[in-house]
Amino acid sequence: MSEAFPLLFPLDRFYARQEIALPEARWLTANEVPQPYRQLLCGEHDMTPTLEAFHKDRIHLRVLERWQEGEALWRLVALELVDSGRPVEFGAIVIHLSLFPKEAAEVVLEGHCPLGSILAIHHIYHESRPYGFVSVQSDSIINNALGLQGTQTLYGRRNVLKTLDGSAIADILEILPPEKPLYS
Repeated sequence: MSEAFPLLFPLDRFYARQEIALPEARWLTANEVPQPYRQLLCGEHDMTPTLEAFHKDRIHLRVLERWQEGEALWRLVALELVDSGRPVEFGAIVIHLSLFPKEAAEVVLEGHCPLGSILAIHHIYHESRPYGFVSVQSDSIINNALGLQGTQTLYGRRNVLKTLDGSAIADILEILPPEKPLYS
């Protein structure tokens, strides 16, 4: 991948704000992503409904950190299963609020509902465009968000959600927990 698509953006912004080193990571091709992660990550689909279908449960949002710069909302989040509370995704996202209808932008700012659910509820047409897949060695921030211990190899994707005219609604790094995790 080129420098136009930094490996761990927007996660790198959160780490820079805390002045800590990024976890070890590398680009992967879709074929290098093992199952079941490949079926979850490697396609032009939104993660929220994909994870809900895979886990047969609804998902809620836990915001770990957030800040706003103008119309850009930056969030570090965990997506969790409603029934068990088990985390099923760690993510870093920058959301471009100016591209949302007012009502939808207000729901985004409340920070209770996953972005994929908001897009569906408010009938906001968009395209999911993954442009790279990654393996990441978990660190204390990722482990805390996903309830893990020790360094584990995790898989994720760099994704951008776009409007019909190609404007970026959101730029996202989505990281999935291990299939058989070592929980803390």
